[in-house]
Amino acid sequence: MKKKRSGVLRPEGPDKLRGLARYVDDLPFPGGLHGATLRSTVPRGRIRAIRFDPDFPWDECVTATAADIPGQNCVALIEEDQPLLADGEVRHAMEPIVLVAHAERHRVYEALGHIHVEYEPLEPVLSMEDALEAKVPVRAPDNVIKRISIDKGDVDGALAGADVVVEGEYRVPHQEQAYIENQGMTARFEEDGTLLVEGSLQCPYYVQKALVRAFALPKEKVRVVQATTGGGFGGKEEYPSMVAGHAALLARKAGRPVKIVYDRTEDMVATTKRHPARVRHRTGLTREGKLVAQDIDVLMDGGAYATLSPVVLSRGALHATGPYECPNVRVRACMVATNTPPNGAFRGFGAPQTLFAAELHWERIAGALKKDALRLRRLNLVREGSETATGQVLHESVGARDVLEAVVRRGRYSEKKREYARWNRSRRHPSWRGIGVSVCHHGAGFTGSGEAFLASRVALALTRKGEIRVLTSSTEIGQGTIAAFTGLAARTLGVPEEWVTIERADTGLVPDSGPTVASRTCMIVGGLVERAAQRLRERILESTGRMPSTRAEMVREARRLCGREPALRVEEQYTHPPEIRWDEETYRGDAYPVYGYGATVVDLEVDRTTFEVRVRRLTTAVDVGRALSPRLVEGQVMGGVTQALGYALLENADYHDGVMQNPQLTNYLIPTALDTPPLDVMIVQRPYSRGPLGAKGVGELPMDIPAPAVAAAVHDATGLLLTELPILPERILEAFSSDPAHRQR
Repeated sequence: MKKKRSGVLRPEGPDKLRGLARYVDDLPFPGGLHGATLRSTVPRGRIRAIRFDPDFPWDECVTATAADIPGQNCVALIEEDQPLLADGEVRHAMEPIVLVAHAERHRVYEALGHIHVEYEPLEPVLSMEDALEAKVPVRAPDNVIKRISIDKGDVDGALAGADVVVEGEYRVPHQEQAYIENQGMTARFEEDGTLLVEGSLQCPYYVQKALVRAFALPKEKVRVVQATTGGGFGGKEEYPSMVAGHAALLARKAGRPVKIVYDRTEDMVATTKRHPARVRHRTGLTREGKLVAQDIDVLMDGGAYATLSPVVLSRGALHATGPYECPNVRVRACMVATNTPPNGAFRGFGAPQTLFAAELHWERIAGALKKDALRLRRLNLVREGSETATGQVLHESVGARDVLEAVVRRGRYSEKKREYARWNRSRRHPSWRGIGVSVCHHGAGFTGSGEAFLASRVALALTRKGEIRVLTSSTEIGQGTIAAFTGLAARTLGVPEEWVTIERADTGLVPDSGPTVASRTCMIVGGLVERAAQRLRERILESTGRMPSTRAEMVREARRLCGREPALRVEEQYTHPPEIRWDEETYRGDAYPVYGYGATVVDLEVDRTTFEVRVRRLTTAVDVGRALSPRLVEGQVMGGVTQALGYALLENADYHDGVMQNPQLTNYLIPTALDTPPLDVMIVQRPYSRGPLGAKGVGELPMDIPAPAVAAAVHDATGLLLTELPILPERILEAFSSDPAHRQR
């Protein structure tokens, strides 16, 4: 018997598999020019002069500097502090200064070698600790991009009365998104003066906003179109605005189309990364291990400009406690500016940094109390009715305990912990073995009132040809948006999936559905798709009394409903639930409509001679509300946990004088198929009443969970608590060498 296929097929899949999908570098641009960027070579300085070698044939080229920008010299986002091109001063190495375009790609890169910038060097600030001291001003008045305070109860009093107080410091590094397709955009001006840009991006309306500001154009004169995009992970949330602005500036001056596509080295050395962070915990507990106070200090490095740092810090602060009940909480979070390339969004944006500290801290607490870390987690985990640090009561869809118990049982955590203790006492084996566990939460959607501010819109159109088109600016970047929206609309309408198509993400065709970020696409935008489909179904039923069962019937009904119009269109806009309340000033209230939950058990071994770590198996469970497509959810989880294993064990961004020294995938190592262990994924379904068919977000949650479980497993194997990522063999060796108690282990 032929096995029945399960899950949603991906409509874009066949073209990608056959090489027919057109990425930005595949897009034709007859008569176009190739663009490239001259970047600063110092981390901080004043530009004294820009000289062009007189012997080079500049008449073949088009060049542009800040003086050529017709509007405001900024990349408009949360703040307007980042220039499109440096003008008078550079604040980080690799900052763009001059743009060049030429008909031949190799000649444009040759031209860059004939431009010379003279600097007056200024003292840079290259670490977040130095920035916090504010001895050298990077950003007025105190180098601080944003501060956040969260307060609940009496922390000082609770710490003074606690039976035990445990302190710890944890550090996490930069991380490169390493999307498979590099940054790239094309730009041209149409005959009517419309600026049209197309390329690899996540958020079309973000790019439109930036171009409107930089080119002093009305919105209707800026059209942004997403090309097939080979991955994003947050790295194509805001940076495409920079690339699009550069391509458009050259296209404006040349009067011809321009394409800019980075190579891998330029992409890695110049674009945003995950924010490095230092997190300190001071935790008060009873002798039994019940939390009475959490005092948490978070410091993050934003780089030279704000980009998305405020929202990264916000999410990091809101997740800093972990998914635990505590009556007294104080979180102080600070994002500082340094003279390094700006950092930005990366899957989880802020939560992986602070959750690593929150989860690994349980290992330190367990040692102080001489109790099992799993037992301590069980004692303190949130449940329905629990109150978070912001005063939010968790009323529904709280699967924290479900996912923890699922991985502990499936991963045989307790049995293996005993087994590996015996293994490690024997010196006959070439490796130590260990097992670790972690459990995390992740808020779905934008923080607080963010979704109300976005006021996202989605439309469904029934054309005269009987086609049902979903109109949304949410983008497909490999995560399955097209399949999810197709299936959701078809299921709600009660029609076959092949009757539904997704309109291209084009600001000239689709409404603003908000950015494709923050695990909001399925829950928030998918919810709007569901509502719009319900309204369209109602319109059809009002006319016919039943849904058409054949394409011919649908075409006849569509013509009747459309009349003389090309399509019948229904639109839905996000409305904020009245019971969800948030105070942005005090950081009190409902930080997120709902949380997703995930847990992981990591089973690994550490070589006794080389100190290399090999993950033998990873077991993970996620509570995503309801899985609209289990296959897509599994794919998201597998990808996310693999990226997180790279964060934990491999990815070591080496910076010197504010410049990444290893911007190639030959020496910045990311996990390959050979590095990926057997993955056991379980889906826990605790439906959320306001999600489409009960769904919550899934994309970012898997990134949060594995790193602390890896560190806990290394601790179980070696007895060493390594509190800084990545856990490289040389760091394990150094820890052994510096700890006399472990030298003979």
